Amino acid sequence: MNEIKFDKPILAMETSSEICGVSVFFNNEKFTETNLKIKNIHSEKILEITGTLLNTSGVKLNECSAIAVSSGPGSFTGLRIGMSTAKGLAIGSNLPIIPVPTFEALAFHINQYLPASTEFIIANKVNVEEIYYAKFKSKNPVPEVIEETQVLMKEELNSKINDKVLIFGNAVKPENQIGILVSPSASAVAKWAYNFGKDLLNYNFDFMEPFYLKNFVTKQG
Repeated sequence: MNEIKFDKPILAMETSSEICGVSVFFNNEKFTETNLKIKNIHSEKILEITGTLLNTSGVKLNECSAIAVSSGPGSFTGLRIGMSTAKGLAIGSNLPIIPVPTFEALAFHINQYLPASTEFIIANKVNVEEIYYAKFKSKNPVPEVIEETQVLMKEELNSKINDKVLIFGNAVKPENQIGILVSPSASAVAKWAYNFGKDLLNYNFDFMEPFYLKNFVTKQG
């Protein structure tokens, strides 16, 4: 990826998991963010947090360069809330949206803390039987994708775990985890967009959907 920076702040949102996060991101050294880890508050708090952070940062929405939103995989409900909020704000302010791949943003964040050529897995629960999975190798400046983000049956993960690979996410037992990171923070979403998102600027929202990765099935009573 080519690193093409923005000259105006990015408004970024993370709603793919329990975190409801917003960031106003000027550059890698200057940003503000709020991340709330409380279940089922995304629809209630996302606009409130956005307004507060914009005011705190002294930035009007139409003074931003784009709205970055974590696009999945993750919680179906969370992703829908994040994407619909981003669309509403973007339409009202005539801003483009940058859909940010959630696992790539998290991997980019993890990458900066690991020695070169360290292999690591991100594995999050989908349900009791399935997981979202991807494998990376740390590399400067962007981690190498070894296995693309995909859905695996839970038992398949065991064959991919060994002493040489680090594991992040909530799909494994705590003793196997290196960290409790399940999703990126809002600033991590913004940082990915700031560094690599200029080619993804999108004004056509009609067919923009989250990266669900699997079909949503409504539970039958």
